Amino acid sequence: MSMRVWLGVAILALAGCVGKPALDDAKLSERDFDLERYFDGHIAAKGQFQDVFGTVRRRFDVDIQGRWDGETLTLIEDFAYADGSTEQRIWRLKKTGPITADQAWEGTAAGVIGTARGQERGDTFNWTYRIDLPVPDGTLRVDFNDWMWDLGGGTVLNRAYMKKYGVDIGEVIITFEKP
Repeated sequence: MSMRVWLGVAILALAGCVGKPALDDAKLSERDFDLERYFDGHIAAKGQFQDVFGTVRRRFDVDIQGRWDGETLTLIEDFAYADGSTEQRIWRLKKTGPITADQAWEGTAAGVIGTARGQERGDTFNWTYRIDLPVPDGTLRVDFNDWMWDLGGGTVLNRAYMKKYGVDIGEVIITFEKP
């Protein structure tokens, strides 16, 4: 193999070793992330996707209308990308299991393969799912490890790690603001 191929393999291997959050990480606040309360109503968000090398590949704004009916949290997400394209994703999330400090959730949306599963713990929400993600030249099936932190004052930070075939390919960073 050429030196360039070996270098590429080495970089991808090292990228997979980069530390990621865990639900057992020390909490930095006394807040409890109340997913259904936070996402009930209007939320504005801004974000970007960057590849595993750190190059920003896509930026976007998201307008979210959420509705909690006591059983299902419905999120209507309208994406507007910097390249002028748009997308809508509608999530339906439900709490699973008994009501405890650690809330478990399941969710579905068009393009999601199977069911997204997540958990709230303290000021953190983490969920994972596989999705056929629309991209400018078609779709890309990827696995998301999606993390949200309630920073207080109506701000939530979201960092989602993306993998394809078990290899990190990039991440999405989003800031949600609730008026």
